[in-house]
Amino acid sequence: MGRGKLRIYLGAAPGVGKTYAMLSEAHRRVERGTDCVVAFVEHHGRARTEVMLHGLEQVPRVELAYRGAVFTEMDVDAVLRRAPAVALVDELAHTNVPGSRNTKRWQDIEELLAAGVDVVSTVNIQHLESLGDVVESITGVRQQETVPDEVVRRADQIELVDMSPQALRRRMAHGNIYQPDKVDAALSNYFRPGNLTALRELALLWVADRVDEYLQEYRSEHQVSAIWGSRERIVVGLTGGPEGRTLIRRAARLAEKGAGGEVLAVYISRSDGLTSASPKELAQQRTLIEDLGGTFHHVVGDDIPAALLDFARGVNATQIVLGSSRRKTWQYVFGPGVGTTVARESGPDLDVHIVTHGEVAKGRGLPVARGARLGRARIVSGWIVGVAGPVGLALLLNAIHLGLANDMLLFLSLTVAAALLGGLLPALVSAALGSFLLNYFYTPPLHRLTIADPKNIVAIAIFVGVAVSVASVVDLAARRTEQAARLRAESEILSFLAGSVLRGETSLEALLERVRETFGMESVALLERKSDVEPWTCAGRVGVGVPLERPEDGDVDMPVGDHMALALTGRVLPASDRRVLAAFAAQAAVVLDRRRLREEADRARALAEGNRIRTALLAAVSHDLRTPLAGIKAAVSSLRSDDVAWSEEDQAELLEGIEAGADRLDHLVGNLLDMSRLQTGTVTPIVREIDLDEVVPMALVGVPEGSAELDIPETLPMVAVDPGLLERAVANLVENAVKYSPPERPVLVSASAIADRVEVRVVDRGPGVPDAAKDRIFEPFQRYGDAPRGAGVGLGLAVARGFTEAMNGTLNAEDTPGGGLTMVLTLRAAHGTAEDAQGVEDVHGVRAAGAADAAGDERDVKDVQPERQVS
Repeated sequence: MGRGKLRIYLGAAPGVGKTYAMLSEAHRRVERGTDCVVAFVEHHGRARTEVMLHGLEQVPRVELAYRGAVFTEMDVDAVLRRAPAVALVDELAHTNVPGSRNTKRWQDIEELLAAGVDVVSTVNIQHLESLGDVVESITGVRQQETVPDEVVRRADQIELVDMSPQALRRRMAHGNIYQPDKVDAALSNYFRPGNLTALRELALLWVADRVDEYLQEYRSEHQVSAIWGSRERIVVGLTGGPEGRTLIRRAARLAEKGAGGEVLAVYISRSDGLTSASPKELAQQRTLIEDLGGTFHHVVGDDIPAALLDFARGVNATQIVLGSSRRKTWQYVFGPGVGTTVARESGPDLDVHIVTHGEVAKGRGLPVARGARLGRARIVSGWIVGVAGPVGLALLLNAIHLGLANDMLLFLSLTVAAALLGGLLPALVSAALGSFLLNYFYTPPLHRLTIADPKNIVAIAIFVGVAVSVASVVDLAARRTEQAARLRAESEILSFLAGSVLRGETSLEALLERVRETFGMESVALLERKSDVEPWTCAGRVGVGVPLERPEDGDVDMPVGDHMALALTGRVLPASDRRVLAAFAAQAAVVLDRRRLREEADRARALAEGNRIRTALLAAVSHDLRTPLAGIKAAVSSLRSDDVAWSEEDQAELLEGIEAGADRLDHLVGNLLDMSRLQTGTVTPIVREIDLDEVVPMALVGVPEGSAELDIPETLPMVAVDPGLLERAVANLVENAVKYSPPERPVLVSASAIADRVEVRVVDRGPGVPDAAKDRIFEPFQRYGDAPRGAGVGLGLAVARGFTEAMNGTLNAEDTPGGGLTMVLTLRAAHGTAEDAQGVEDVHGVRAAGAADAAGDERDVKDVQPERQVS
């Protein structure tokens, strides 16, 4: 009997319908006469899923006792004895109860497959082992139950069960996924729209990669070598000219027409230093390609067509986009050009698009100088012409003798050609060799080094003089051209640097990266020290390699002032390049100074904000504190007056007013002092490990009886906090919530554990706060809407957030499902307590706050919430 086949329904989150889809498939197979049984399916109390189990044969489960409780698991032996054609096994990543046949359910499934039973199973994307860290960073929940990726990849069929986050949240709100008592927690934690969207993207991308693997396997099995256009990858060749933006936009439009198209822009520079491309233009093109969703790449290569094709094949590109040549017609005598060469050598797998643009045939810029010398290829060509040319010409003239005058002119032409190509030395060698051959072969007496006619001596001397003069002029002109091109490139770079200074837009890292790309180096670092005796420190670095500790450790170092230097590794630069490098170094120092000035400006703004807070404190003292003081003063004066005989009820009422005014005054002064401590940075938490039920109940003492309900599970892990600061923060949150929640709807204070965090949620059913105001309500002295002056100074929430952040926690506001506002206070769990609080429930992936998959986020509130006032 052969191995069974595995079919997996993959979902992005619980509740998308994986189990329902699996059961629907089972019913279809049963209708076709397939022997299909339910080996293990958990409906989790979902009515629609439970209905789908009707009509399907279910193999009885095995019962196992663990820690005083009885659990049921799949009976692998019973399924093997039953030997169905297809077995339904839910929750592929499930951890079996200790004492089971295997530790993991996927191991049970492996046994069934090995016995020839086809298996249909389900799994969520967050349970894949390789995605554990990614899922935790998104949801804050570390999945304890995982399955190796290879198990899922080996499946014969993988079907994605997809659902939009909005639809899934509606299903959750309607009670179709979890019990009603868990809905609010799930919507407010794990099932946030952002979480669901990110998990959905993970699932789609993972399945897309699996489809690519299937395609590659098929192509390999069927020996398909041609590139199929199922996914376009387009490479754009940039020259640094203004036409690059046109090419990028054209490539982006091509990518949009294909499925999952990708655009990669590549600029190829020579390996020997500066380039003729405008740095500003390249920077703009880099920004454009990134804005369009593509990537920018910088490649070093002397043979541009070969480097471009190597890059395209290396990234499995399907198309190359190039611009029509900017060279003038006469420049084609030097070669066919990059576009023609790439099109000729691309082969059948790469399509090459030549795009017209406004710069066609307008001429290219001068070539980039590689120092004040000629290129290696030109020098080699000059030596070939200067040495082999006269010999070949002599052989030709031996067969066709044109006379001494014509022979001398032909040899002179070769000398000029050698000068044009290789410079002075090849031309001198050509002139000497040509004069020797003229004397030996064509000046009487022939085949001897003597000259019989004095006129011929003069002619040969003139020939040598003219040849040397022409070679010197040509060599000098070529070198001046190279120098002019170099100066042009340098001027463009210096212009870019000057513009960046004026715009103030270049960061230090971006500038160092520009240095590295311009000079073709491996790494660049800006080092500084405070004095000559102190060690060097790195202010900024880009590239690869071992970090530099001193400027002299690099291949090139450029001092900037007395205590700063730019160090580069990769190769030794010629002296002519150091002028531009000095400009870069000076600019790097300016950028570093600007960054530090910006930091000082930020500190100055912080001081200004502190002054603003102090001014507001004075205003609060002069206005909001005057009301309770005036009330207390009036009540005391009335009691002390001898003109009126107060009854006991009147005296009690006046004393109650004095007490209420004193309490209010104490509350206001406490908030003012707390805010002063926060602003001056004098709040020093004394953190220790405590249980929430030791602190949170004490925070409810100051609110009216029955206005708040408490739900703090005993199984919660301990938290690392300052008890006094936590009590004050929770008290302010509860007081604020009670103020705006209807009397008949008490405020709920609950707590739950999520991964290594503990959340305290203060839930009210008041009017809520608009999304635009959720951040402003935590600012000092903020009161919204028509809050009366006596409602408070607007410090309660600001103090609560300040105390929370001082304990390394967070405080945020969310909409309450069904209307209202929920304050979420997140604290760090104490080490070594979270796992102890989970107990046996971890075996089934259940946490203190409900199912791990039910930890979620805020619920969408469609109604527009009126503004509320915050004290």
